[in-house]
Order: sequence, then structure tokens, then C-alpha cells
Amino acid sequence: MRIEDFPVELTPVPGAMPVWRGTVNGAHWRTLAQQVRSKGGRLVALWGVDRTDAGAGFEVHAAMTARAGLVWLTLPVPVEQPECPDIADIFPSANRMQRAMFDMLGVRAVGGDDYRPWLRHAAWPTHAFPLRKSFPAAATHPNGQDDYPFVQVGGDGVHEIAVGPVHAGTIEPGHFRFSVIGERVLRLEERLGYTHKGIEKRFESMKMLDGVQLAGRVSGDSTVAYAWAYCMAAEGAAFFTVPERALWLRALLLERERIANHLGDLGFLGNDAGLAFGLAQFSRLKEDVLRLNRAAFGHRYLMDVIVPGGVACDIDNEATRGLRTQIQTLRDEVALLKAIFDEHPGLQDRLIAAGRVTPELADRLGLCGLAGRASGLSWDLRVQFPPVPYDALDVRMATHRNGDVAARVTVRFEEVLESLDLCSAIVDRLPRGDIRGDLPAPLEGSVGLGWVEGWRGEVLVALEVGPDGSLRRVHAHDPSWHNWPLLEHAVIGNIVPDFPLINKSFNLSYSGADL
Repeated sequence: MRIEDFPVELTPVPGAMPVWRGTVNGAHWRTLAQQVRSKGGRLVALWGVDRTDAGAGFEVHAAMTARAGLVWLTLPVPVEQPECPDIADIFPSANRMQRAMFDMLGVRAVGGDDYRPWLRHAAWPTHAFPLRKSFPAAATHPNGQDDYPFVQVGGDGVHEIAVGPVHAGTIEPGHFRFSVIGERVLRLEERLGYTHKGIEKRFESMKMLDGVQLAGRVSGDSTVAYAWAYCMAAEGAAFFTVPERALWLRALLLERERIANHLGDLGFLGNDAGLAFGLAQFSRLKEDVLRLNRAAFGHRYLMDVIVPGGVACDIDNEATRGLRTQIQTLRDEVALLKAIFDEHPGLQDRLIAAGRVTPELADRLGLCGLAGRASGLSWDLRVQFPPVPYDALDVRMATHRNGDVAARVTVRFEEVLESLDLCSAIVDRLPRGDIRGDLPAPLEGSVGLGWVEGWRGEVLVALEVGPDGSLRRVHAHDPSWHNWPLLEHAVIGNIVPDFPLINKSFNLSYSGADL
């Protein structure tokens, strides 16, 4: 959908990405969502804001894609009737976002058929909403009963298997209920929200320059993506232009984060399919990447390297030599391991046709990131809307159409090799100059939005500045919001023992979808 086709006035939001913002009324909310969807657009994020402390009501915000970039729409909602129209029938991924908005803010999306709590888990009373300004952040509440109404599947021979929320491995908690006949899965229903840490409420007590530390810890495997998205939003709110060298270094960090996560997942995918050799080799390679991160940038997972105004450290000649050497080593070893994976009949038997998501289903339900590209959805912010320096790097997008575990493995291999090429180009062409500047004090009410293609998919951070440089509201959005529901579909018709393999092929974030 073109910007000029929107029936509301849109104004550009300052920043590195093409973002337009406008205010709509309840009558336009669903109409605009339908128009965006009919033109091939997607819902990227949905969240709520409390403005009662400023004498206003609540607001519902939605970020949707358009042909020219991202459209950020705001729907004012009165305190007396905190409701908005449901759009989950248009964008199915909105279902959980709307339910979370009610749990946290008390604004209900009406017109749908699913009002079950998503994040609350009886950890606070039903009449209390943590993201309202009147809610005391330090308040404690007795634990209540969480009688969540799971969908029941009946019939002869149907059994229910409950897995979690506490798992045998050192992973985050999530509850999965399988309805099965024998080992064949008829239905999977997820229950998440067990990692709730009050991150969005915590932002409201911080200064804008300090919030990047918390943003980088929303989901620990995506610290670069979140930190960059947060800084992009803060720099837009302050009308600040980041030094070019700092932007190239940020891209180097982002690609190294992508490489490290793909290497780790490729190893675990091999292991889940019975190829322990793959786990050993890819774990070794990932460890080498993390060690060089520590030597070159001061942190294995690159935390606190991206800061408002630029980056906290530069690379010297020794680090540059180490990066070039590792890039070539990884190219050779990953290419060799890809050949082993591709030619291993036992491994391919487990990967091919497992956990398939068709391109049609992926498009309908809003699958994104590497999983979306493995199901034929050609979307990568580094290609569609490339910020500096990606506009000068000619990124090759990795896509596949089969949508199964094998396709997601193939996309990971191809993205590792492409990221290595990007890292090589960045190191060779890194411009001279400053790596950091000082942000001017932003005006109260200033807004910014950051939009970054992380290794898992699009990471979005929207913020509004309060008085004296404080944060009035920050919403951080993980691509896992969109992809968790697709996992429920991907496992249907597969056998229960294949679930760990299918799950790992997505490798979604629990914390990122639980703020």
C-alpha cells in the first residue's frame, strides 16, 4: 500500500528507517488494517500506551508495513470505555498482542472470540494493569489460581501430553499441550508468559541514554539487534545523525551475532536429528566466534557495545587481522559442514518434510524472519529498506519454498556464508572517522522508532521521551510474537519425537515475547 493511499494524514518520523505516523479513529482502525493486508502488507507490532497522567486516555499503536516503509498508526481510546476493534481476523498475529495489551493495560480488543489472559498468570489481580501509570512498580501481590482454559480435543484414542513449563534442559519455561493419537500430533497449544520480568514497566523509571542497557537484555541472543533498534529510536527522537564509521561497526556486530546464533542452531539441529558430530563441530566454531567477540569488542555476546550516538569501542589493526583470518576459516569449515549435512542420508531423512509451513500459511499467519524466508516469503529489511551501510553492501537474501526443517537449515547455512561475505566487505571498506557522538537533549514528547533485521527476524523498538530525558514509554517487539503460533501449525501431522527438532528449527525467544 502506498503512503499517499492512506485516508489519514501521515507525517514522517525522524530516523534511519522510512517510518510515517498518523492518528486514526475507531471507524478507520479495521478499514486501514484490511487495506494494508489486501495490498500485501503485514502487522509488525501492536501495543498500548497510558496517557491518563497527562489528562488524556489510552492509546493503541500498530506498526504495519507499506510499500515505502513502516506506517505507525495511533488510535485514541477513552478511559470510560477502554476498547478497540479486534483485528485478529485480519492479522492473526494480533491475537496474542491484543490479549497481552489487555493484561498489561486493560484495553480490550472487542469483536473477537479469544479473551483468555496471555501474560497475567494470576501474578497480579484481574483489576490491576501494570502498564497503567497508577500501578505502583514496587507493588507485590499474592499468587492466585491460574485456571487457563486450554482447548480440549476429544475422540476415540485421543490422548493429551503436557510438556513443561519446567523442562529437563536449561531452557526458558514454556508449556506445550499435545493432543495425539499414538505418536501423531493432532493439535498443539502453547502457553507462554512464564518469564515475565516487567521490562516495559522498568523502562519508565529510566533515562533515555540508560535504557539501551535494558534493551540489549530483552532477549540475550539478540542483544545487538535490540540495542541497535533502541539506539535508532533514541537517535531519531533526538534528531541525531550517527557517525558513518559507527554505523558500519554496528552492521559488523549484527552480522557476527547472526553468524554465532546460526552456528549454534545448526549444531543443535544436527544433534536433535542424531548427528552428534554436527553439534561438536558447530559448537567449536561458535565458541571461536564468541572468543573473538570478547577479544575485539570486550564481550562474548556483544552487550553494551552499541550505545546511543554510536558504538563504545573501535577495532584496531590486531582485531582487524583476527577478523579477516576467522572469516576465511569459517567460510571453509561451514562450506565443508554444509556438504556433510546435505549428503548425510540419515540426517536428511529427519529434516525433509518435517514441520512444514507452506508459503500460503506463512503469508496468512504472518511468519517472518529466517523462518518466513524458508517458506517463500522474500522479506529482509537489509534488502527492502537497507539502512547505512547495507545500502552499499548488496545483501543477497536467502530464501526457500519448502518451508520444512530442511529448508530452515538451508537458509541458515546460506545466511552464515552471506554474513561472512558482508563482514569481509565491512572490514575492507570501513570508513575512517568518529565512532560516537553526544546526543542532544530530546524534547519531551519526542518519539522515535527503530527497525532492525535481527538474526531471528525483525526487531522493533518504539519510544517516547518524558520530562528531563526520561522514558515515558518503550515498546520492544520480538519476531517471536509472529512465529510462535506457526509452530503450533508446523507440528500438526508430525510425530511427537520430532517436536524438539521442529522447535529448534524456529528457535524462538520466550523472553522476547514476554515483557
